[in-house]
Amino acid sequence: MSRLLMLVLLLSSLAACKEDVPKNNVGSVAQAFFTTYMDGKAVRFPEDFRGKPVVIRFWADWCPTCEGEMKSFELVYQKRHAQGLQVLAVNTGQDKDTVAAFMRKIGVSYPALMDERSDIARQYAIIGLPTTFFVGSDGIIKAKVVGEAEVADFDKLAGELIEGTR
Repeated sequence: MSRLLMLVLLLSSLAACKEDVPKNNVGSVAQAFFTTYMDGKAVRFPEDFRGKPVVIRFWADWCPTCEGEMKSFELVYQKRHAQGLQVLAVNTGQDKDTVAAFMRKIGVSYPALMDERSDIARQYAIIGLPTTFFVGSDGIIKAKVVGEAEVADFDKLAGELIEGTR
């Protein structure tokens, strides 16, 4: 088992022991937000995704590990989307043209969401990119990964989200 996965599991169990879990941590309710997809269509989280496991991934094109991880996460998305997994790739602080060019370049099929003023990133207290939240179908943050991670870890966490939905 990777060190990252062990750390995530440890933090998950510790967070579950607390009654008053701070926002944006494992065990807390994922905060609601409103934004748009690149095409301008509105997105309301969690309303549009009720009852579904959701991965919220914060990224930017200047992030040195985001490109590789987003391509790797595409494999997990392709494997698990039919099982209900939703991925929201929230771009932090960049304009639509920059986001669209990057998404074309890396060729992923999951949607990019706009956060041009970094309002959602601030709301989620993002301090480094990439940062990924694994949100259960109940709206509770089940895991949080800050920084680079292996695709096997993402797949395991996504699988646990899906299992928690059944």
